[in-house]
Amino acid sequence: MKSNTAEVMRLQPDYLGFIFYDKSPRNFELQQIPSIPDGVKKVGVFVNAEIDFILEKVQQFNFNIIQLHGSETPDFCMNLKKHLAEVVSELHQPVKIWKVFSIKDAFDFSVLESYEAVVDAFLFDTKGKEKGGNGYTFDWNVLKAYSSKKPFVLSGGIGLEEIESVKELIKLNLPLYAIDVNSKFEIEPGLKNTADLSDLFSAFRNNK
Repeated sequence: MKSNTAEVMRLQPDYLGFIFYDKSPRNFELQQIPSIPDGVKKVGVFVNAEIDFILEKVQQFNFNIIQLHGSETPDFCMNLKKHLAEVVSELHQPVKIWKVFSIKDAFDFSVLESYEAVVDAFLFDTKGKEKGGNGYTFDWNVLKAYSSKKPFVLSGGIGLEEIESVKELIKLNLPLYAIDVNSKFEIEPGLKNTADLSDLFSAFRNNK
């Protein structure tokens, strides 16, 4: 898999994700991540992985965030949270947990209640054939029913053409914490179009 991580990092994204899922065309197989600028947080993305495997990668790559993209239960998240707390002293930083939920045309937000105490944020992605990277958005009107105060990340098919729609969503005063972009900014899996990413960052940073 080709990647241009160093070029992307020069744009100073708030977060940079690394996928550890062997069925993904973006599976990260290198033994080292290029030097990360101050302020850029590293996200390790896992799908139904064993806790020991996640902890191994956290210690190897010093992740700030763990993104759980599978069918992980609240008990799993609680156990992971406890184990992460044990390695915090070695990493000299807390490690947060984001839990992913896939949405298409509707979603029962009550399923989130049992996760509230054991994750730091939710991430809403498009339900599709693949575990992420499907390239199209879900119906964001569904999010109007989100009543939790827990911050969430918006993902799923976000490209330059969605910028104005994202800005309209921000106006709803939902606890939208960040947007996650992927496939619509790729030349091929893992290789990002940095010119388009630069345009995206400018559209939001210049709006502050």
